[in-house]
Amino acid sequence: MTDRDVFEYALLRVVPRVERGEFFNAGVVVYCRAKSFVAARTHLDEVKLTALDPGADVVGVRAALRAVEGVCLGGDDAGQAARDDAGRRFRWLIAPRSTVVQPGPVHTGLTADPEAEVERLLDLLVR
Repeated sequence: MTDRDVFEYALLRVVPRVERGEFFNAGVVVYCRAKSFVAARTHLDEVKLTALDPGADVVGVRAALRAVEGVCLGGDDAGQAARDDAGRRFRWLIAPRSTVVQPGPVHTGLTADPEAEVERLLDLLVR
């Protein structure tokens, strides 16, 4: 049996009009403490976005999703979180916020390969 580690994940939701509370999944953030791993993958469905808000800022939403991926990568793309460890970056990204891109609840699981888990969850829950 392969060794598996606990991981946590949260979906990234696009809420085009916060006052209406309608959303759809557009990404996933995965954190595995044992591997010091954090990563996000995103997929923006523009048809869903414009169905919920015909005047939505597609470029702005894409930029917000890319920013989440940048924070996970660390380095210059992470902004103020550049020097934080993977866990602190994950906790910052999953903190509740009232913006167009919001994190969903945190879930847990076991995985032997956190990188593969990111892709699996993106395919299963977003695309």
